[in-house]
Amino acid sequence: MWIDAQFWPFLVAITLLTLSPGVDTLLVIRNASRGGVRDGVLTSLAICCGLFVHAAISALGISLILLQSAWAFSLLKLAGAGYLIWLGLQSLLSARRGRLLPVAGVRGAASRRVPVWQPLREGFLSNVLNPKTVVFYMAFLPQFIAPGDPALAKSLFLAGVHFVIANLWQISLALMVSSAGHWLAKRWVARGLDGVTGAVMVALGIRLALERQPG
Repeated sequence: MWIDAQFWPFLVAITLLTLSPGVDTLLVIRNASRGGVRDGVLTSLAICCGLFVHAAISALGISLILLQSAWAFSLLKLAGAGYLIWLGLQSLLSARRGRLLPVAGVRGAASRRVPVWQPLREGFLSNVLNPKTVVFYMAFLPQFIAPGDPALAKSLFLAGVHFVIANLWQISLALMVSSAGHWLAKRWVARGLDGVTGAVMVALGIRLALERQPG
């Protein structure tokens, strides 16, 4: 019943926004290069599970309270920035060590499987602690919720659509990274990829920490 005239503009907008490169894209590429398709898929699923958290708090008005509280928003912003910087530093350390990537089908590639919970934790926390997603969902979702719609249910429905689209895109990225496994198994390529993604994550984290509160 929620596939109405407002749904199609939402679908177009959320698809274009999903395809725009950002932290989620970087994290999926980073983790897929580290642990293959498994880590990429788990990271994507965890990132997208965070969307339901943002949809729920947006519908319940918690986001509005958060945005009106300077200290609470600053705390969330610093937590998200710190976590992003920490992930970037981990990549930079890997680049310095010059690890080999665990690429399926490549003999001699050093296996560096991480526990299943690690990509899940990294994906979920990077999304939930991202204040930009809080602001985005608070400003974006209400535009597609009619006055008579149940706000929480409609928000979760729209987040579900976003969940499907984002996973399709991000899992495709993980598969593309995995398909380049023989090339990525080269030590210098692995170090370069780790160095670039790490530096970008650290830069994004620093920029996030220095940004002013919206409004």
